Amino acid sequence: MSSALAPIELRGFLLTRNWRDLPDGTEIEYWLATDEGPKKVLLTRQTSVAFLPACHRAAAQASLASLQGLEVKELGLKTFDQQPVLGIYARRFRDLGKLARALQPLGLPLYEADVRPHDRYLMERFITAGVLVEGGHQEGSTIIDGRLKPASGWRPVLKVVSLDIETSATEDLYSVALDGAGDRVVFMLGEAPESVSAPAVSQMDFRLVYCSTRRAMIEQLNAWFADHDPDVIVGWSVIQFDLRVLQKTADANSVQLLLGRERRPIAWRTHPGRQGYLFAPMPGRVVVDGIEALRAGMWSFPSFSLEAVSQALLGEGKEIGDAYDKMAEIERRYQEDKPALASYNIRDCALVLRIFDKLELLSFVLERAQTTGLQIDHFGGSIAAFSHHYLPRMHRLGYVAPNVGDIAAKAFPGGYVMDSTPGFYDSVVVLDYKSLYPSIIRTFLVDPVGLAEGESADAQTGLVQGPQGTLFSREKHCLPDIVTALSNARDEAKRARNQPLSQALKLLMNSFAGVLGASECRFFNPKLVSAVTLRGHEVMKLTRTFVEQRGYQVIYGDTDSIFIWLKRTYPNTEAHAIAAGLVQEINAWWTRKLREEQQLENFLEIEFDTHYAKFFMPTIRGSDVGSKKRYAGLSVDEAGQEEMVYRGLEMARSDWTPLARQFQEGLLSRIFHGEPYRDFVADYARSMLDGQMDALLVYRKRLRHRLDAYEVNVPPQVRAARIADAHNAKLNRPQQYQRGGWIEYVMAQSGPEPLEARHSRIDYEHYLVKQLQPIADAILQPLGDSFVALTSAQTVLF
Repeated sequence: MSSALAPIELRGFLLTRNWRDLPDGTEIEYWLATDEGPKKVLLTRQTSVAFLPACHRAAAQASLASLQGLEVKELGLKTFDQQPVLGIYARRFRDLGKLARALQPLGLPLYEADVRPHDRYLMERFITAGVLVEGGHQEGSTIIDGRLKPASGWRPVLKVVSLDIETSATEDLYSVALDGAGDRVVFMLGEAPESVSAPAVSQMDFRLVYCSTRRAMIEQLNAWFADHDPDVIVGWSVIQFDLRVLQKTADANSVQLLLGRERRPIAWRTHPGRQGYLFAPMPGRVVVDGIEALRAGMWSFPSFSLEAVSQALLGEGKEIGDAYDKMAEIERRYQEDKPALASYNIRDCALVLRIFDKLELLSFVLERAQTTGLQIDHFGGSIAAFSHHYLPRMHRLGYVAPNVGDIAAKAFPGGYVMDSTPGFYDSVVVLDYKSLYPSIIRTFLVDPVGLAEGESADAQTGLVQGPQGTLFSREKHCLPDIVTALSNARDEAKRARNQPLSQALKLLMNSFAGVLGASECRFFNPKLVSAVTLRGHEVMKLTRTFVEQRGYQVIYGDTDSIFIWLKRTYPNTEAHAIAAGLVQEINAWWTRKLREEQQLENFLEIEFDTHYAKFFMPTIRGSDVGSKKRYAGLSVDEAGQEEMVYRGLEMARSDWTPLARQFQEGLLSRIFHGEPYRDFVADYARSMLDGQMDALLVYRKRLRHRLDAYEVNVPPQVRAARIADAHNAKLNRPQQYQRGGWIEYVMAQSGPEPLEARHSRIDYEHYLVKQLQPIADAILQPLGDSFVALTSAQTVLF
């Protein structure tokens, strides 16, 4: 091994992080992507810290003495109830956990003992993902005991590989495809054919490597990862299926699966709250599942299957669509045409890469890591992201964090949803507050430290009074400053048209109020979250009063949006102008009011969202009360472009049939455009009864549990799934629904029937009464019409 002589100064982006306890202290391991290739950074002999109230030192002495290597230091830090704390420093991180468990039966708290060494090192240096490594010494590609500093603007060029496997119905591995890192290859179980036609070879734009055994396939895969050395593995259900099956195959064949850097194995972990859900951390490489990345970015699709998403985004999909055809065709290709199976396999890899490219998913997960402080492939994690930002700033204000569970879980008010005024309207404008909850945090200085300071203050002067008598410090706080920095960064990202960064910042900023209301968070406090939500109630109520004093009517409001009826029909340009005027007046009023009454700077900002030339707010089914979170409208932008908008109605819900959704869309469109609708209702019902719309009668519903978990009140989708799997068993096909999933079925006269096992005549009356009539009556009632009247007059009904 050689040591580099030149001073080390290297920028990188964090890929993975880990720690381990050694006899002389804790060792922290970071893997970075750099311009010089992957680098491992080792920080040796690191100490870990937790905090003990100083008043408990004597009571904790025996427990402290029972563990070697602990050091007690006096610090200028305190708890939220103003108790001074001591720093308990340990050479081995696990000793802090042992100490916490020893103190628990004595009723003695130990704070922050669960903050992992590699996380604390980063957060206390304000590092999220981009880093500058200085100093230390280098041995090969490993930098030892360098100093890490934040380098927030640096982004890597990552080597990415898309991985996909094909198996039998019982998960016997047939092939592994890899697309990326400069190669396209399929490892196929079996012997190479003696001869392959020249045209077939010329059409293959990938390497096809035959492996005589599954053990040989795993060994080839290990060698490929060592040789091509990608930073990122992407795929579709790549952890829960592909990597899991590869690990199972390796174990069954007594060979190690070594996909991590330095030929290290996957350190499999299970999710504590999701049964059967796996994590696949491996040194130096991150695994980004396409489905998880889409959900993290708030992308929405009726189905997250690769076929559905690729069809929606790319207009094309897999070679084989139907699940049963797929298994039979994979089996046929494996037995008869392995090059065709290889082509199918690697096509899935290519589809994944194209989806990532289309949506800039990799850029999004990088920006999300840089924004949150979480590892690139750590999805969810709002509480961890909050702690990453908050803890170091709180420490610098002289406080340590409480423990999870210090405040018992308790209900608190949610967002304010106004009662709606149902009916049809012309000229409705929608205004909404830009990031309302983060803006409330900034404006009214809502903050855990600020609350601790306010509750301990001798007098209320100089404090900000919140709802329910809470008091917040004007000078000592962290969260408003964090939100301000994120908000400014998002504005800059929007100006730079950096959509991935803008989205990541928005999601993080908007998660903070929810985190304060999560009992799993160490900062959970009903007083804090209520100070945000109840202030939101006040903001919406005062905005409603302001608008109605100007002669308009508020017909609905939801959390941060307010729906304003302008009381008469306005041309589009005038409606937009009125909305712009209201925006300007409301924002100026808030600025003046907050400055004069509370000496606060205003960050509340309402914006114009939409003008609905036509708008419909339904009633709750079976009553005259206006519904909530359900409406439709004909929106018109400044250029005059129209768009039908549906929120919460059957048209926007996947659990209603296409028959219902198409009917609702057609009926509302005719009413909004002033077109005759009565004949449409009767003709639509008649066409359905005549069998002309059978393709639209399919229910598609999700089975959220195992089939055997449904015992009482069995819903129709479960009955259909049981019929389908009984049918599959008769045909010696794999059962599709035992562990949940999505089922498609129709209502027949014998009950629900899955599409794969149809026998009875369709129950058209079911669709008439359960699908068409409820939708029609909700829309027609305000117009003085009814479904029965319109269809009976045309002798449509049975």
